[in-house]
Amino acid sequence: MTLDAVETAAGELYVNRAGGERGSKAPFYHVYADDAGETRWGYFCGNCETVNNAMDSMGRIECNECGNMRKPDEWDAAHE
Repeated sequence: MTLDAVETAAGELYVNRAGGERGSKAPFYHVYADDAGETRWGYFCGNCETVNNAMDSMGRIECNECGNMRKPDEWDAAHE
């Protein structure tokens, strides 16, 4: 696994740009706290290149900067 180092407000983090989760504007890539990719940290928005995003209990990810959004894995209208 090849990881790209990125400097963020949280410090240096490592992005795996292979794969990722499909978003409405661009993918969300997995982010790790270490360069070995052992400690998962969160997600990196491929649209605006930030880690400033949030995930809810249903697995929906939304970027707080650009609004890029990943729909939840399982969706039920009762949750809206």
